[in-house]
Amino acid sequence: MSPRTADPRVRTMLVEAAARVLAEEGAAALTSRRLAAEIGSSTMVVFSRFQSMAEIRWAVREEGFARLNARLDALAASDDPVADLVAAGAVFFASGLANPHMYKAMFIDRPPEDDNLGAETFERLVALIQRCVAAGRFSAAQESLVPVWAAQLWSMRHGLVTMTVAELLPSEQARFVLDDMTYRLLVGYGDDPGRAKLSIEQGSRTAADAEAEEAMS
Repeated sequence: MSPRTADPRVRTMLVEAAARVLAEEGAAALTSRRLAAEIGSSTMVVFSRFQSMAEIRWAVREEGFARLNARLDALAASDDPVADLVAAGAVFFASGLANPHMYKAMFIDRPPEDDNLGAETFERLVALIQRCVAAGRFSAAQESLVPVWAAQLWSMRHGLVTMTVAELLPSEQARFVLDDMTYRLLVGYGDDPGRAKLSIEQGSRTAADAEAEEAMS
């Protein structure tokens, strides 16, 4: 039976179906007929929710970043800004593995020129690094490099998620690489090696606890 147009779950079903198609086959395969078939409905239902395929692609990215930011929101700030930075990175990684189709659509499908949906997530990362500088953990003399450091951490995490989702790297090995690369970058930013290791351990525990709590909810 086709889902009723008024059912609030239909939009979510369409967005998730679109993410699958984009991730597995690319934008050329995304059509109203394909989406209707994916959710067992009609094209009328598709166009009752979205006016175009471009709008659906935007909705996929919007939903993906909303889910990621919600996971980051669930992390309570601690008195260790470096641990909080590590926890955010671990959650980013876990989020990508938990929603591989959505992740691919968010970061591999080319966004429209006016799409700035990832800016909030990047600014969160910048703010976390600035906290580390303010706390004396990272070098204040190089504070102008904060956006560069944020880009380095983001690209490292993105690369590991992409390799893991593509099954080029086992998830446990990827987590080890993530921790090791994070440690080397933290020390490079000016953190004490011993404190950096402790913060990585604390941040990893925090992220694991948050993921476990979400799985139970």
